[in-house]
Amino acid sequence: MTHGRCIGFDADDTLWHNENIFEGVHKRYYELLARHHDRTTVERALFATEMRNLELYGYGIKGFMLSSIETAIELTKGKISTGEVRELLSLGRETLNHPVELLDGAREVLEILAPRYRLVLITKGDLRDQERKLSKSGIAGLFAAIEIVSEKDSRTYERIFQRHGIDPATFLMVGNSVKSDILPVLALGGSGVHVPYRITWGHEQAETPPQSQGRLFAAASLRELPVIVDRWAQAT
Repeated sequence: MTHGRCIGFDADDTLWHNENIFEGVHKRYYELLARHHDRTTVERALFATEMRNLELYGYGIKGFMLSSIETAIELTKGKISTGEVRELLSLGRETLNHPVELLDGAREVLEILAPRYRLVLITKGDLRDQERKLSKSGIAGLFAAIEIVSEKDSRTYERIFQRHGIDPATFLMVGNSVKSDILPVLALGGSGVHVPYRITWGHEQAETPPQSQGRLFAAASLRELPVIVDRWAQAT
């Protein structure tokens, strides 16, 4: 193992698919409310409700389902039927039970890096749901530590660094979200690899910083990661 160097990995849409599942859920949700409002109206109302409830419910499908039911009640002026609410709840259960599908190259890349670096999984969301997905993924054993957090900001990363004795100067975070995976780590003096997913939730959208003193890398896929990590390791 390369002494001192640590690589953090996001989970949702970095190691396994997540947003594409939500894409399907949203489609069925819009279809359910189509007789009441057009898609744009439903989309805006749902996002506003999610943002309003985020501090209370946190991230994940459970919070989404509560917000979706609340939005449906508001948009239908309370006329949504018991059967339609039941359908929304069923949709939530289906999503929670959805198989975990690893992104292309995820296992192979982790297996290459795990013997050489300390790997830490850092993901936010509902604790039980994230634990379930991690268990189903079959890759939990490749990580030296696992952190499931309610938010991913500089304070969260700082606590993780302190807890695990990580020097930010020798830490590299890999993730699909510039807002959650890249910017907070760069602010603390660490490095990041942005591996974009084809869909980015509105709340996670942020501008990529133009200059980061050679501490920000971009990859089209996880399979490019070993070469990038070698370049980073040589520079640190």
